[in-house]
Amino acid sequence: MKILLAAVNAKYIHSNLAVYCLRAYAKEQHPASNITISEYTINQPFDEILMDIYKQAPDVLCLSCYLWNVTEVGQLIQEVPKILPDTKIWLGGPEVSYNAREVLEKYCSFMPVEIFLSKANAEPEYETIDEADLKDDDEVIEHIHEDAKMEEKENENGEKEMVETESAKEKVKIKKRPVSLSDIHPLWTKHPNECSDEDYLNFYRKVFMDYKEPLFWIHLNMDYPFNLKGILYFPRINTEYDSIEGTIKLYNNQVFIADNIKEVIPEYLMVLKGVIDCPDLPLNVSRSALQNDGFVNKISEYISKKVADKLSGMCKTKREDYEKYWDNISPFIKFGCLKDEKFCDKMKDAVLFKNLDHKYLTLKDCIEANGGTVEDQNAKTDDQNTENKEEDKTVIYYVTDEIQQSQYINMFKNQGMDAVILGHNIDSPFITQLEQRNQNIKFQRIDADVTAGAKEEVAEEEKEAFQKKSDSLVEIFRKELGNENLDVKIEKLKDENVASMMTLSEENRRMQEMMKMYGMNGMDMGTTSTLILNANHPLVQYVVDHKDSENTSIICKQLYDLAMLAHKPLNPEEMTAFVKRSNKIMMLLTK
Repeated sequence: MKILLAAVNAKYIHSNLAVYCLRAYAKEQHPASNITISEYTINQPFDEILMDIYKQAPDVLCLSCYLWNVTEVGQLIQEVPKILPDTKIWLGGPEVSYNAREVLEKYCSFMPVEIFLSKANAEPEYETIDEADLKDDDEVIEHIHEDAKMEEKENENGEKEMVETESAKEKVKIKKRPVSLSDIHPLWTKHPNECSDEDYLNFYRKVFMDYKEPLFWIHLNMDYPFNLKGILYFPRINTEYDSIEGTIKLYNNQVFIADNIKEVIPEYLMVLKGVIDCPDLPLNVSRSALQNDGFVNKISEYISKKVADKLSGMCKTKREDYEKYWDNISPFIKFGCLKDEKFCDKMKDAVLFKNLDHKYLTLKDCIEANGGTVEDQNAKTDDQNTENKEEDKTVIYYVTDEIQQSQYINMFKNQGMDAVILGHNIDSPFITQLEQRNQNIKFQRIDADVTAGAKEEVAEEEKEAFQKKSDSLVEIFRKELGNENLDVKIEKLKDENVASMMTLSEENRRMQEMMKMYGMNGMDMGTTSTLILNANHPLVQYVVDHKDSENTSIICKQLYDLAMLAHKPLNPEEMTAFVKRSNKIMMLLTK
């Protein structure tokens, strides 16, 4: 038997006394033993260390583990079994003396060979089993005979008699069998038909230590054109508190390789949790080799395709369950659509939108509900036709905050109109992509403009008087708010409960969101909001009729802040002034 004592030192000038002491002791006890020593450093190329061990081809590889080399030793544990599958690996040193179980469970939980851990000089433990279950390698302590159990019962004639309730048993007391730390038949190696829901859930809890049950899972099982097996879980993510980064463990023939290798796992799948085992993967410690390997790209595409097939299939066959999961999985799906065009093509009919009644609609449903046709949206047109006029596009209205934008939502509902809810950060780039892929649609937030159905037309004979009234209101509000550039627009809104509201064009809003994304919040690009005043409201009429009143200034400022509150949060100074002004208004009511 050839034994290699390997030490990975912190520096080239260092040496490891432990391996020399071990060899000296072993030679003293067994002079004929074949023991060699190899010393490396943590700064040495890992390929070089691995190649040297491979050339020596030891039957047993002993590694000393210290604080400075535990990472390199961990890598060796992963890589050596792939090139020397018959070599036994022994670990020693302070880093594994007190947490040996933790190290083995991290790197060897699913290795195809059984791994046992025992404590030296530990008190022996025993167990009692049926004699029929005795194995040849069991160490028998004693044989135990258990008499049959009898119980007094009444027979058919009402007479009492002793009846055997449990037959006699022959048992054996043996030394407790060691329990393997490795599961040599992990769940992903089985056929999906052999696995129950409870099996999948137990595996998820064991591997990822996650107390929250996953939404659902995908079992990958492929033999051609490459061998790949695995399970991907869609975890429940509370985006307010949880990290959205998942964990996908990569294995090669059940030997752990690494977590989250982006060259193999598409970036947008990194929010998932799971395991992937691919024996055919030409794993190399060099990341550059993976990046330039076409075979690796095919594996990545296959994983993406299987995920898309599972999701789109669920949308068609289990729509109720799919809708139940949608709010949790929608950010992941939208991110995938942005990153991968093929994934987007497969998912285009499985993307859902939640409307104001919290019902789920597809993009096709949204288009048809707003008077458009799906054929028009997906048709490929000539260059001269692709520049569709804005008025010809099907508008899909949306809200980002149901509470803040409740005033606009109520106005929409009163008109019998609907909108979809898009409250996630990823929704803005996602709808931009949808508009690019579907030239005849556009998304518009409900506070981007006052829709035609929400306002009354001004009669021809009233236009001159209405214009004078509008000019007067614009002048008053600009003066009282101290902003000569304030954009003010007067409309005759049908909802008389709305005195003022704020609008911001969709183009300007997206410009603001883009600036915020790139940290350019302080830059003024002229993206100003428009104050809409309802000419039918008594407060607005009061301002026109009493422009010199002492209350006019308070009313103008209050109407502006109320409109702004329904549009976006006030800054600290504005909120302080708003509260102070509100208290003053209530004091006026007491007089």
